[in-house]
Amino acid sequence: MARRRTVADQLVAQIIAAGARHVYGIVGDSLNPVVDAIRRAAADGADIAWVHVRNEEAGAFAAAAEAEITGRLAVCAGSCGPGNLHLINGLYDGNRSRVPVLAIASHIPSAQIGTQYFQETHPDRLFVECSVYSELVSSAAQAPRVFRSAIHHAYAAPGVAVLTIPGDVADLEAEPDGVDVLTPPPAPRVVPDATSVQELADAIAAAKKVTIFAGVGVRGSRDEVLALAQRLHAPVGHSLRGKEVIQYDNPNDVGMSGLLGYGACQAAMDGADLLLLLGTDFPYDQFLPSEVRTAQVDIDARRLGRRTRNDVAVHGDVGETIRALLPMVEQRRSRRFLDSMLARHRKAMGGVVGAYTKDVEDMRPIHPEFAAVLLDEEAPDDAVFTVDTGMGNVWGARYITPNGRRRVIGSFLHGSMANALPHAIGAAMAGRRTPADAAHPEGEPAEQHSPRHVVAIAGDGGLSMLLGELVTLKALDLPVKIILFDNASLAMVRLEMLVDGLPSWATDTPPIDYAAIASAVGIPSVRVEDPRQIRTALREVFSHDGPALVDLVTDPRALSLPPKITRKQVGGFTAAMSKEVLGGGLGEVMAMARSNLRNVPR
Repeated sequence: MARRRTVADQLVAQIIAAGARHVYGIVGDSLNPVVDAIRRAAADGADIAWVHVRNEEAGAFAAAAEAEITGRLAVCAGSCGPGNLHLINGLYDGNRSRVPVLAIASHIPSAQIGTQYFQETHPDRLFVECSVYSELVSSAAQAPRVFRSAIHHAYAAPGVAVLTIPGDVADLEAEPDGVDVLTPPPAPRVVPDATSVQELADAIAAAKKVTIFAGVGVRGSRDEVLALAQRLHAPVGHSLRGKEVIQYDNPNDVGMSGLLGYGACQAAMDGADLLLLLGTDFPYDQFLPSEVRTAQVDIDARRLGRRTRNDVAVHGDVGETIRALLPMVEQRRSRRFLDSMLARHRKAMGGVVGAYTKDVEDMRPIHPEFAAVLLDEEAPDDAVFTVDTGMGNVWGARYITPNGRRRVIGSFLHGSMANALPHAIGAAMAGRRTPADAAHPEGEPAEQHSPRHVVAIAGDGGLSMLLGELVTLKALDLPVKIILFDNASLAMVRLEMLVDGLPSWATDTPPIDYAAIASAVGIPSVRVEDPRQIRTALREVFSHDGPALVDLVTDPRALSLPPKITRKQVGGFTAAMSKEVLGGGLGEVMAMARSNLRNVPR
């Protein structure tokens, strides 16, 4: 007798057809029909697996990371009420990062909706702001088209699509659907209007000094951007998300701007006659010069002029725009502006950014910058780095060297804490070979057959928030190396307080031996307090096949200063230090000064 096919079976069949391989979540009663459908599909040989995380928030982060690495749909799920509410932070992150994620939010019995039933919430309303699609499935007849629509929205936006499904509806007998499921088609060409390209060419011709600022939107157009930079002898700066795309092998690179910035990027933007923004929605308008003429190119017209004045706005793909533009632009002869910015960049990298990395092998606590440099040197050339929000972002931005093969993933737009470990789980799952891969190895990209090393640059504040995911890491035996910058402090928050003129307060945490905690879970771990032992510890963990952790005890007073310091910020520091002294914290002030004096821009 044929097995009864349910709405849940129909959903699972559609996500498999759409390319999803993993569903991250925690089982629960209202979600049971979906979980069982996944179990049965996998038993029948389908390329799908349930990934048991310890918090649904981690599942959403993991799905977002897998989607970012692969470009395929990734799925997370939560049971009714509290279960799916845990998803919301990771879904905000994935949606703002514009990656294709489907969230399954199971719901209370359909007959009870609207009666203040046990665990009742309204997921179809709650998730609207963090998704591109959020709908309630209320019948078997409606289900297949809504499933398809959700998948289409996730891929097309791209972004997060949410399906709210009562458990009783998921268990209904499915109706014949016969619908197609969208898989990612080739990216469309968005060709700019010829008049806009001519306006851009005219603006470039009228400017003696052009600076290019590139974002993640130049992915796929790197060669064109570098060709334009060479023709104009233009310095090239970048956003944090653009770093991995444009910085490596770029002779015109001048670093990064923003709160985590470094190098001569800010000077190059401030000193230009024309600032050319390419594929970036850089949010920090205080770093964008208001007195410099600005041109912006973006595939999404909604971003044009959103952050700063547009003197020239071009709606189009960056690559298509530059290919149309290059024949209109003459080769520049003078390199004076470029050379001056490159010299300034070298000085900044060797002085300010490099200050903590010299002659510090014997200094305790460990300078985090020194540790980050050693990590950069010892990590594999094809590693995926996931970085915690806060100081982890700083060390990743300033000291991890891109090479065209490495990836760096973080909560760069949502800015959530605790993202590094769950992102690492998703990134590692993205490279895990499945039974279906083994059966059909010729049909899949080569990178899917060899799991890459994944390196989580975590802070103790972030790791402690989702500490239970160490259990997930061990249970899945994923090749994730957690490099913990353990300063027993919320250091980025401390910096934010200081620039606002507030003494740091409630930013310190008790010193914890996280290596001991990870070891208790069964993860090989080492705690390092002597900077001379860092390189050996890193080599040991990278030689290990499974998960491992290095707990680096770093200087809690090491602060990251942005490349552009305003008079207000200086005043804030002065006021904060005065309050520290008056409050009896002279020793703390002196210790902070010793830790950061070499890092003050000169």
